[in-house]
Amino acid sequence: MYEGIFDIMDQYLDKTYWNGLIKMSLSRLFILRVLYEKPLHGYEISKRISSLTCGCCAPTVGALYPVLHEFEKGGYVTSHTRTVGGRTRKVYTITPKGKEAYKVGLEAWQETALALLEAKKELVESRG
Repeated sequence: MYEGIFDIMDQYLDKTYWNGLIKMSLSRLFILRVLYEKPLHGYEISKRISSLTCGCCAPTVGALYPVLHEFEKGGYVTSHTRTVGGRTRKVYTITPKGKEAYKVGLEAWQETALALLEAKKELVESRG
């Protein structure tokens, strides 16, 4: 009965667990980031994020489209249908609200990154 609980608790010792959490969260920011550059369809969004992050934060198709729908519903992006290479694609464009969300998200991540770098520095110094 308790075996599963201990397995779940050990996830905090697994770098893959932490990478997954970070990737999930950052992928939202990177979706807004690439749309900040220009309108793109889903595959292009994923490909561009993969290029920017060396594959680290590229969302899967299963994760990308629910986020895009959420962003669209919230007014952060709009979409329209366009034929690209003979295929009909849904192209997403960031809205002014989406641009503001990107800026706010970027500031929040910057604060977090600075705090993490400071924590890492303190950890290294405490070992010395």
